[in-house]
Parts: sequence; C-alpha cells; structure tokens
Amino acid sequence: MPRPGRKEEILNIACRLFSRKGYHGTTIRDISDACGILSGSLYAHINSKEDLLYEITDRGANAFLESLRPIVESKDEPLMKLRNAMRAHIRVIERNLEAATVFYHEWKALSGDRLQVIREKRDQYEALWNRIIREGIESGAFRMMDEKFARLLILSAGNWVYQWYRPGGEVSAEEIADRFTDMLLEGFDGKRGDSA
Repeated sequence: MPRPGRKEEILNIACRLFSRKGYHGTTIRDISDACGILSGSLYAHINSKEDLLYEITDRGANAFLESLRPIVESKDEPLMKLRNAMRAHIRVIERNLEAATVFYHEWKALSGDRLQVIREKRDQYEALWNRIIREGIESGAFRMMDEKFARLLILSAGNWVYQWYRPGGEVSAEEIADRFTDMLLEGFDGKRGDSA
C-alpha cells in the first residue's frame, strides 16, 4: 500500500526534474531513481508520467487564478488592481519557481482533455487581466489602448521573471512587481513629468 505523502514527494521530484531537463527529457527511470524506488514501483503511485505533468500544471494554473480573482473582484481602483495583480503574479512565481518553469515550458506537452483544461484556465486568467485593463480604460485611469496588446505586455514582463529571479536576492518579488508596474504606468518618456 502506498505510504501517505509519497505521491507528493514524487510530484516534487518530478517537478524539479521537469524544470531542469524538460518533460520529454525526463524519463520514468529518472523519476524513480531520484525517488529511490524501482520504476515498476512508481506505478503504484501514478498511472503515467503525463499524470505528473498534469498535476503540476493544474496546480500552477489554479495558483495563478486563485491569486488574481479576489483582486479583480475587489472594490480597489484599477491602478491599485494592476499593482496588486502584478504583485500576486510574481509572488506565485516566487513561491513555486520550479513549478512555474514547468508550467510555462511544458503545459503544451499535455494531450486531449488535459491540454484543454489547462488552456481554458490560461484563458480564464488572461480574461481576468483583460477585466482590469478594460476597467482602467473605461474609468479613465488608463489611456485608450489595445487591451490585447496591453495584456500581452504585462504578462510578457511578469511571465519572464521565472527565468532570472532567485529568492533571497537583493530585490524582493514585491519590489520587482512594483518596479514593473511603475514602468508600465509611467512609461520611459522622461519629458512627460516636465510639462507640468
């Protein structure tokens, strides 16, 4: 009988291996060796390697959604929602660095219904960002802009953090989020503040 917590241990090890070697570059044998069990024994805990990938990516998708929903549904002004949303996004990456790497790189390796579930959650997440942007435009807090390109810019900045961020560095995840948000809101035009 599988021991309690063993599945979680296997997931953590698979996540670490997928983040370093990629999903296709990691074999069941790699996972079982890292777990200290025989390959055949691994199947007492999982049905397939794809089960592990799905669990990791689904947890990642849920973490992003659960962090953003309350911000979008709050009564905060759009500017604060944008700032809090960027903080939440980068905080999820900070707390789940290996899983974020797997999520960003490997989710398309899923097949069938599993791929569709993750795609739908990604679309839900992007729609929440669109709500913040649209609310900001409609309230006059943001200038008129292409909502899709605004979302792509914001998420491109936020999503790439997993590549270079290291917990415990000189700059906290929250400070990174605030700097990104300030740059997004203020732009790079040094003359904008001089006209007043």
